[in-house]
Amino acid sequence: MSFFYEKETYMNRHNEKQTSYSLRCGRIIVTAIAAILILATLYSSFAIIKAGHTGVLSTFGSVSEDVLQEGFHLKAPWQTVTIVDNRINKLEVFTEAFSSDLQTVSVNLAVNYRVDTSKSYSIIKNIGKNYEEILVSPAVNEVMKSIIAQYSAEQSITNRRTISTSLIKELNEKLAESGIFVVDINIIDFDFNDTFISAIESKQVAEQEKLKAQIEQSRLTMEKEAEAERRIIEAEARAEVQRIEADTAVYAAERTAEANSKVAASITSALIEYLKWERWDGKLPSVTGGNSIIGFDLDK
Repeated sequence: MSFFYEKETYMNRHNEKQTSYSLRCGRIIVTAIAAILILATLYSSFAIIKAGHTGVLSTFGSVSEDVLQEGFHLKAPWQTVTIVDNRINKLEVFTEAFSSDLQTVSVNLAVNYRVDTSKSYSIIKNIGKNYEEILVSPAVNEVMKSIIAQYSAEQSITNRRTISTSLIKELNEKLAESGIFVVDINIIDFDFNDTFISAIESKQVAEQEKLKAQIEQSRLTMEKEAEAERRIIEAEARAEVQRIEADTAVYAAERTAEANSKVAASITSALIEYLKWERWDGKLPSVTGGNSIIGFDLDK
């Protein structure tokens, strides 16, 4: 009997321990769940909006017009906050369009845009969080195709800055009402089919050859003009030398004639007689006759 009694006592004690252990585990689990729920409730009772962002508050799907600005905000646990990035965002868009001469133009664009803080509410309510995919990208594609169609493929290359400016203007006209503003657009690349690229390269080569020929022709023309001018200058120089020489000869002749005139004017009969007697050696002529002429050597 004592054996059965001890066995029963042991079983009762074991059951009591088992029950006590189960109760403790239950309390721990309940406490942990309660703590998790409390922490979750506390965590869902506030929102932190980072700089450059706004928060759109929703209550059971109903969007509030009160936009949360930067900083710490309290809210009900059942309310959700959708964060909107109001900084300048970059969107890269790849699109294909047809030029006015029906060439396929592949365009790679980098679009910088921002969302107006006052329009965060309406964007989330009317478009949703995927506004970039739903609104911005399709608008860029549409406007880009419209602008490229106004230019030939070759003009689209040379008018890249004009195309960017027109794209910014038309996109802002299209998106401004929604609260999205395009700040800048960079055309990263224009690409064309191989046939068009080959045609452009051939045209550039032809233009370069033409320019080279024009430069060579200009050089030859300048050389001929320089040679002609040099010959004119030489001819004018020779003419000037001849003129000077002629003037010198005329002047010398005039001086000689003037001197001769003065000498001739200074010779008188008395001077001639004086020179005769001055140069006579006192000897009479050795030849006499009725028609004889007595001569005097004036050089002696």
